[in-house]
Amino acid sequence: MNKILSKEYFSEKVVKFVVEAPQIAKARRAGHFVMVRVGKKGERIPLTIADADVERGTITLVVQRTGVSSSKLCALELGDYITDLVGPLGQATRVENFGTVVCACGGVGTAPMLPIVTAMKKAGNKVITVLAARTKDLVILEEQMRENSDEIIVMTDDGSYGTKGLVTDGLETVLKREKVDLCMTIGPAIMMKFVSLLTKKYNVPTIASLNTIMVDGTGMCGACRVTVGGKTKFVCVDGPEFDAHQVDFDEMLMRLGGYREQEREAMERSSSKS
Repeated sequence: MNKILSKEYFSEKVVKFVVEAPQIAKARRAGHFVMVRVGKKGERIPLTIADADVERGTITLVVQRTGVSSSKLCALELGDYITDLVGPLGQATRVENFGTVVCACGGVGTAPMLPIVTAMKKAGNKVITVLAARTKDLVILEEQMRENSDEIIVMTDDGSYGTKGLVTDGLETVLKREKVDLCMTIGPAIMMKFVSLLTKKYNVPTIASLNTIMVDGTGMCGACRVTVGGKTKFVCVDGPEFDAHQVDFDEMLMRLGGYREQEREAMERSSSKS
């Protein structure tokens, strides 16, 4: 059981939790994630660790309410306990001085990108962050990103803040003007697919943090499998980060949509009970 020490709404459906987890805070590195379960009969969901405070013994999680399990988590309040929280899991981000690193993130993908931006900056890189969202109200962690980036480009689909356009539009402005040594991308799968297609055109090495369906998070169930370079990989133990140019995003998108109808029905049942 892990106690919730802080709860903050970024928007109606996006919540930031600070959770008591001293051992995880001490062991966590950029790129790691945890498996979370709410209730003894709840399902496990993966969440990337957005931040950690070793002295306080806490980790920060950012959750978007999309289905039954994430809704149960977002309904928890200050002082409540998360039933299970296991981690850190996965492989940490490879951090070194690459040169110029562009971090392209969208939506709640901004949260797991923050520790990567911070680590890349500390390693001596020039860090340019492209932060994208559908509208101004969905732009999160901008101040923290600015503190750890040499430059930040904010893109919104509707033009309500920053520059109107997609994350790829902001990314391409950078790729056209200067040499980029590495691109990191986190966000919706479809977004990462198009970021990958763009950086491949410019011959820029790109790492994507994948957000597949997971069940146990330890490589036993196989639910999170993806094809990378023609080989089957498991996101929970081999990733979550992979060479984006080698990822079969079309297969990944198909698998992500495999339970859409069941998810819709589960949400309807949950709503009818409340």
